[in-house]
Amino acid sequence: MIQRNSSLLKDLIWQIEAGIDECIGDEPLNHFSEPPTGAVDKKSVKFDNKVTTDYSNSKPRNLDSVSDNSSSPEPIISHSLPEAPRSNSSDTERAILNAVSISETTNSVSDLRAAVENFKECKLEKTAINTVFSDGELSSKVMLIGDVPGADEDRKGIPFIGSSGQLLDKMLASINLNRSSCYVTNLVFWRPPGDRTPTSDEIAVCMPFVKRHIELVSPELLVLLGGSVSKALLGMKESITKIHGQWFEYSTSKMVAPIVAIPLYHPVHLLSSPAYKRDAWHDLLKIKEKLTNK
Repeated sequence: MIQRNSSLLKDLIWQIEAGIDECIGDEPLNHFSEPPTGAVDKKSVKFDNKVTTDYSNSKPRNLDSVSDNSSSPEPIISHSLPEAPRSNSSDTERAILNAVSISETTNSVSDLRAAVENFKECKLEKTAINTVFSDGELSSKVMLIGDVPGADEDRKGIPFIGSSGQLLDKMLASINLNRSSCYVTNLVFWRPPGDRTPTSDEIAVCMPFVKRHIELVSPELLVLLGGSVSKALLGMKESITKIHGQWFEYSTSKMVAPIVAIPLYHPVHLLSSPAYKRDAWHDLLKIKEKLTNK
């Protein structure tokens, strides 16, 4: 019996890591039927607009040369990211509003960490092993934000400790920085099953906590690792190949002054496409110069 239970557990873990996060849907699905062509859900569109108006940061100002016309913010649940079908949009809306309400009551990073760890309304929390909140020096001038935890991060509950984290450490060391002189977190606090890309709904549920995180840490410089993070926080439509290494300003209604932000290639991207390491090195030198002049 013990051996059989062990086998079943291994099968279950394999299915979770493969991205299987539910056994059956709420309603039967006919794969041969035509897709619905009904009118747009006006309630959902109205909610998207409310979230954008109330909780999206103001239009980012490019401190380099990108035209403001291409940098307009989008609704945080409508970014151009891989989209999963919404089984119940009202659940997502309720989760976002609860995240906003909870995050606004926190007055310290420790309070926020506790709030995130106790938040159960993001579907990713149900399949993850650990909540991956942050690492590094809380009082640092530099705050780095990645996209999602991987398998290593999920097991340990610490961001950037896998192969991409090792490369990130080397990147920081090249400009005389390290984990004790930086603060590191993610856009999403739980690993997506099978390391898939998080949906825009999943990012939207985490976004109120991320924005409050930035407000509470109040760094002098934000380093946004990857296109997903740059799109979510700056509202950018361009790919990371277009905007990496450029200076922007990030702000929210609760911040006294804007924070300088710079998008960089994510270490995972550099591991799979080493040709971009040259560009990444020049971007790192810009960060070093910026910190030297502060």
